[in-house]
Amino acid sequence: SDDPPTSPTTPIKGAMSTASASRFFLSSSRRLAGSSLVRNGSRLNTPAQSLLLDLNQRRWMTSYPPHEVVGMPSLSPTMEAGTIAKWNKSEGEEFIAGDILCEVETDKATVDFEAQDDGVIAKILADAGPAEIQCGEPICITVEELADAGAFKDYVVEASAASTPEPAAATPPPATPEPVAAPAPAVATPPPVAAATAPTAEGGRVVASPLAHKLAKELGHGPISALHITGSGPNGRVIAADVREYIPPAATEAPAAAVVTEAAAPAAATPPSPPIPGDGYTDYPLSPAALEIASQLAHSKQNVPHYYLTVDITLDSLLDLRSTLNGSLGKEEAGISVNDLLIKAAASAMKAVPSANASWMESSVRVYDTVDVNVVVGSGDALYAPVVRNVGGRGLKSISDEVNAAVSAIDEAEEGVGPSGEAFGPMGTFTIMNLGMYGIKSCAPIIREPQACALALGAIENRIVPNDDPDSEEIYKQVTMVTATLSCDHRVVDGAVGAQWL
Repeated sequence: SDDPPTSPTTPIKGAMSTASASRFFLSSSRRLAGSSLVRNGSRLNTPAQSLLLDLNQRRWMTSYPPHEVVGMPSLSPTMEAGTIAKWNKSEGEEFIAGDILCEVETDKATVDFEAQDDGVIAKILADAGPAEIQCGEPICITVEELADAGAFKDYVVEASAASTPEPAAATPPPATPEPVAAPAPAVATPPPVAAATAPTAEGGRVVASPLAHKLAKELGHGPISALHITGSGPNGRVIAADVREYIPPAATEAPAAAVVTEAAAPAAATPPSPPIPGDGYTDYPLSPAALEIASQLAHSKQNVPHYYLTVDITLDSLLDLRSTLNGSLGKEEAGISVNDLLIKAAASAMKAVPSANASWMESSVRVYDTVDVNVVVGSGDALYAPVVRNVGGRGLKSISDEVNAAVSAIDEAEEGVGPSGEAFGPMGTFTIMNLGMYGIKSCAPIIREPQACALALGAIENRIVPNDDPDSEEIYKQVTMVTATLSCDHRVVDGAVGAQWL
């Protein structure tokens, strides 16, 4: 040190007592037994780093007894933030190594945060609740002696700002100088927007909170990296509110234009670029909506353990019912289709087997009370899956009218502009697609996350089958049949449940 030597008899202001120092180094020596320790949510690979950090934390405020500021731990390699679901220890309560201090909820699971050694909870800085806490932010203060806990009764988080990650929130002004933002946007007006969007990716990875990732999955948007959302959190971080306000399809791939609603509308109305001819090939650029669908399907196919069940369904009774119902309708009214009847049948089957109307939620399975069916219509850039809400509680005519209205909205939509309405955008609990008009006999559909099942219907055919009528002299008979294939998420619906549903 370059500081002048201090006389051995001169007391150092705020220094530990001999007894406190002894307790501190004894406690530190126990921690040094492990080769890798976690403090304030960061993994320290050397005992020396842990010892220095402990020294800084325990001598942080000289007016307080020796203590340790415990940060939100990083309980997984990808964890960036979490919420405290429950505190198992209260202020003034003693604990030993291995005791569970609190339960931390991440986007994937609820994990126990265990104490590494003995101590006392002197002050809880972060209450249990839905508030998201970044890894490393202080959540509690611990001391070694019960008598020292009372000194932290009026302790506030602001007093610990010197060693918490909070100053990072104050760093964006120097990190976003105007000269850096100037070359980023194509439009000269929004340099602050470009500066805000730049930090949303670190090494090609979009920076988003765990809750934002989870919410994007629940809403059916797919991975956040494919949505081009501009984060409103610190340093451009994507937070849950950004995902809730996101309106698919993505207006544009340029981050600067995605922030401004006025600029997003013309971008969404722009049709795909014209084909690009090459030497022996032609490239056909895709619209942002088509790219989003492709990203969602690829993500689902990679992450959902699909399996498939197929049955042949006899439709003779269903066709008789359809004729009867359509006969009671006026000539001006649109008739009920076989597809409408099968949508209703799928919802009715959910009443008998509600486990199929569910979603995988990482640490639990969520079973829904109502059946909201996404009906896939269109193809290519005009492929949509409008949702019909509460199919189980509605009549066939109401279902038919809503499906027809969605198809009409798609037909009337301008080129490059998606149809508008409440049916477009939301994710239902189940998906049905019908490829019968193309002569396809069967199809194994890709499940759309977070749904657990998807049903594909083939062409309606007249088939010759063995006659099961014991009073008939004919050996065979002709029936009208359709092949139905159910794709299931094996994490939610096992084979027996899927077979029951079919």
